[in-house]
Amino acid sequence: MTREEYSAEVKAALAAFEVADVDADCDRYGNGHINDTFAVNGKDGKRYILHRVNHEVFTEPEKLMSNVEKVTQFLREKIQQQGGDPERETLNLVRTKEGKTFYRDRIGCYWRMYHFIEDTTALEQARNKEDFYQSAIAFGNFQSLLSDFDASRLYETIPDFHNTPIRFRTFQKAVEEDVCGRAACARREIDFYMGHRKEMEYCAQKLAEGAVPLRVTHNDTKLNNVLLDARTGKAVCVIDLDTVMPGLAAFDFGDSIRFGANTAVEDERDLSKVSLDLELFETYVKGYLEGCKGSLTEAEVEMLSYGALTMTLECGMRFLTDHLQGDVYFMIHRENHNLDRSRTQMALVEDMERKWDQMQNIVSKYCQHS
Repeated sequence: MTREEYSAEVKAALAAFEVADVDADCDRYGNGHINDTFAVNGKDGKRYILHRVNHEVFTEPEKLMSNVEKVTQFLREKIQQQGGDPERETLNLVRTKEGKTFYRDRIGCYWRMYHFIEDTTALEQARNKEDFYQSAIAFGNFQSLLSDFDASRLYETIPDFHNTPIRFRTFQKAVEEDVCGRAACARREIDFYMGHRKEMEYCAQKLAEGAVPLRVTHNDTKLNNVLLDARTGKAVCVIDLDTVMPGLAAFDFGDSIRFGANTAVEDERDLSKVSLDLELFETYVKGYLEGCKGSLTEAEVEMLSYGALTMTLECGMRFLTDHLQGDVYFMIHRENHNLDRSRTQMALVEDMERKWDQMQNIVSKYCQHS
């Protein structure tokens, strides 16, 4: 598609939504890697966010939008009941002139629009511990607000996204088939993940036993998916709800720890730099449980550290699986990039195991106050 053709599709999408006059020329916005995002200026001074949903990643956009609509409506009602500001504290969809939450263009692309939340900022990296703490409060509060939402009402938009036992079977198959002949040079890494099967399946087993409930989970709990007040730095709103699905609270917590409390970048080659920052871990535990406001069960709280371990193991195993399959899923920028990534996760797991008692003690400390 040429630039002119794409511009025409953007303008057609803008015209489909029930908004006052807007500038037909809108600018790309943010650093998202999946959806195309535009900032739209209304002639009445209001602003909007327009997304083209990537239907190659999200193959059933209508189910995705059903999830977003159900969750945002529920959040809006809850926030109103609690005396909050639903215009700022949750995403608010703009409907099309036909009353839908999305517009499907002539070539089959899906578009949606949100009201812009003014005077906020999203950070790619924490400037200090307070930023990490605020993101923890935000995701904990997200869990609290949705604690009595029936998760079975949501579609699984990415099937088996955090189904670790199925991820493990995919890994086993990749090792057995060894389509690229890379297994021999990754034997230590293969043995490591094979040897951690029990740990990886612990959370799934607890769910199957009914020890912990299925929750509404965000599944992309990065810092940049929290809007912070531009003046105060306080958490305002959780954004990017495309991966909202049924899941385990421990997994949302754990993925935040995996990348937020790691002392190194995700693909660090110098493994001596990789460790779990216990100070940041404690910061996040404190904020998350404060945000949850007692909505988690005792068993769920006790499983938080396991969530961090499981998410790190699962992610590392996925990197290694992709390396063995020929780097077909995760984008790489150098030879053995996915192998390097899997080794970084291994090093983080090993440090978590060394610090396990301290992690559990930190969770217990704040569990008493949650």
